[in-house]
Amino acid sequence: MPDLTPENVQDYPRPPALEPVPHRLRVVLGGETVAETTRALRVLETHHAPTYYIPPDDVMAALLAVRGTTFCEWKGRAAYFDVQSGDKMAARAAWSYSSPTGRFKALTGYLSFYASAMDACFVGEERVIPQPGDFYGGWVTANLQGRIKGATGTEHW
Repeated sequence: MPDLTPENVQDYPRPPALEPVPHRLRVVLGGETVAETTRALRVLETHHAPTYYIPPDDVMAALLAVRGTTFCEWKGRAAYFDVQSGDKMAARAAWSYSSPTGRFKALTGYLSFYASAMDACFVGEERVIPQPGDFYGGWVTANLQGRIKGATGTEHW
């Protein structure tokens, strides 16, 4: 498995890029692995931590659709899910695009998880830190450099 190479979030493009992930991803909730894959995709956008998307076939958790959607100018409309593993429920902790826009069609049906709502999320062997704030779903790893959007004072740039 390759190591995570240094990346500066200011160098990520706008509009965002979509690329395959060369690392194993793992998501844990309720002490159980609820998603694990070597087939993930990630979205890279200026000043954001990468957002990782896992193929639905590699998600083992129960997903319960919830009301409400959000709209991304790049990817389209996202639907949200509660994530259940055993006796533990994480409310509105995952999202997916059923009909993403053209350049993001490969994300159709893939799921992304808020690291802040899970027990743990991993890129390779590294446990991630949730992107700051309560809106963005990026996963922060030690290789990231630059100022990541989401903290107080960064919401509108």
